Amino acid sequence: MRKKSFQFLLFSFLFFAQYGFSQELFMPRNIKQAYAKGTRSADGKPGKNYWQNHGKYTMELTVNADTKIVSGTETIVYQNNSNDTLKNLPIRFVNNLHKPSSPRGGAVSNDFLTDGLTITSLKVEGEVYNEDAKSWGTVGNVKLKKPILPHSKITINIDWNYPLSKESGREGQIDDTTFFVAYSYPRVSVFDDYNGWDRLPHTDRQEFYNDFNDYTYSVKAPKNYVVYGTGDLLNPDEVLQPEFSERLKKSYTTDEILHIANEQEMKSGAVTKQYDWNVWKFEAKNISDVCFGLSNHYLWDAGSVVVDKKTNRRASIQAAYDVKGTDFVNSVKNNQYALDYFSNNWPGIPYPFSKMTAFHGFADMEYPMMCNDSQMNDPVFAQLVQDHEVAHTYFPFYMGINETRYAFMDEGWATTFEYLIGIAEHGKEAADKFYKEFRVEHYINDPSTEEDQPIITMSTQVSGPGYGNNSYGKASLSYIALKDLLGDDLFKKSLHAYMQNWNGKHPIPWDYFNSINTASGKNLNWFFNNWFFTTHYIDLSVKNVDAKNISVQNIGGFAIPFDVNIIYADNSKETLHQTPAIWEKNQKVATIALKKQKQIRQITIDGGIFMDATPKNNEWKK
Repeated sequence: MRKKSFQFLLFSFLFFAQYGFSQELFMPRNIKQAYAKGTRSADGKPGKNYWQNHGKYTMELTVNADTKIVSGTETIVYQNNSNDTLKNLPIRFVNNLHKPSSPRGGAVSNDFLTDGLTITSLKVEGEVYNEDAKSWGTVGNVKLKKPILPHSKITINIDWNYPLSKESGREGQIDDTTFFVAYSYPRVSVFDDYNGWDRLPHTDRQEFYNDFNDYTYSVKAPKNYVVYGTGDLLNPDEVLQPEFSERLKKSYTTDEILHIANEQEMKSGAVTKQYDWNVWKFEAKNISDVCFGLSNHYLWDAGSVVVDKKTNRRASIQAAYDVKGTDFVNSVKNNQYALDYFSNNWPGIPYPFSKMTAFHGFADMEYPMMCNDSQMNDPVFAQLVQDHEVAHTYFPFYMGINETRYAFMDEGWATTFEYLIGIAEHGKEAADKFYKEFRVEHYINDPSTEEDQPIITMSTQVSGPGYGNNSYGKASLSYIALKDLLGDDLFKKSLHAYMQNWNGKHPIPWDYFNSINTASGKNLNWFFNNWFFTTHYIDLSVKNVDAKNISVQNIGGFAIPFDVNIIYADNSKETLHQTPAIWEKNQKVATIALKKQKQIRQITIDGGIFMDATPKNNEWKK
């Protein structure tokens, strides 16, 4: 063994012996190295040597409504904050998913397919590179003529174009004159402290991983097209007729829901300046992505809401939708409620951005400051979908989650917040019913149980129901179980600590585990092991009942909360709630002591939203 290797192993041993929180949890070797190097810390905070790279993007984009071509001129000032010398420059272009040669997780129609990205000019530090990107997938590679030295920056200039797909998915053509333009520019892929360059291809199921960058961008669109984008609109007076510019500005300061432009106004050509082309300018800083939608006939509503009561900061809320999009008539009102709820209840962090726009499309998908949602023809379900997408503001956008590897770190939280706001909106009975039907039932009743892998499994290694169960239902159940275990106050304190530690950065699961351990003052590794590193499921059974105790067997293994509902011989009833703490010492059998020495007629175990795989054995009768 070389001396350097021995020193590393010795350091690792001493490090993890000192910080017991991480010692019990399985950790891949590359993650251990990140902790040993001090980029991450066992107390849950970024380590003293933590770093992340950064880009400053200046982009001029043009959308040709006739040819359906998006083109751009882009300058990236890329800062290498690492101690590594970078000899390659992986460039990510998610829209190449539409190329016939790109790997995908499922079948697509011909209308989904396009020729993908074409680079017409590429320069790095003024040097010309002969690269047209024709051979690239969703990640291409540029071999640098001069490496990027540690703690230095370079300037990249790219001119490019690509066609909007006819079949709209997360982006593309919504109709002949409405487009949602997302993942629409070449970007430097993430280089991080635990995996180096992120070269995982985008295959349409697993989602995204981006650096926090600063963006100044413009969208050149034909007259009569309104552009709705991530970031602040910098020049409303230059692109809108005075009356409509004033309506928009007023909406920034009022709870009132204003109709910025109605159907007739859009049809009459009275809304935008009547130049052949208008250039809409936007700016967004310290954000993981930007996108925009545009249409020449969508209705436009707007209002705002106070999201930070300490400073009275408001966020703009807008909606863009077709006249047939009846679900979207209430989008501004619903998002006023959502942003207020998320800011002041769960997660209880003021909405961190200046705007949220609901755009009538097809994806039911989240983007920074935007959501692209479909018409549901069910106002209650439409509100819930919108709540879910807006909740993603916090995870992954505020927190910088690597969704490609760890989808449960964002989808699980959005599902949890969707459930909690659903209780506030529609009552607990309705929220429970929806949650069980859409988030748990398919998982717990999946006949192909070999699909059930540990939640910690890298998201690219599971597919179909295995991916969906891990990312949404199971992960959310773990967070709700933790809430029950800690109680609302300590849970919120711990969640806030995690979010304060890692917002604007790139947390991984062990940062979450360690943050919660430290903030709660409890070693919860038994709980995290139980939920994230096993193939447990939900299945309780009444094992034994006597005059003093009830014993419950945990056949499935998950540390869940549950109620013991007792009916006594005199027809009186009692409910004994058990938090997941009951499984800390013995995860196979729990004993519940009975305080009332009365004859029992019936006992039923009820997990509520923690649906049982075999409910028949949840009941005991004398």
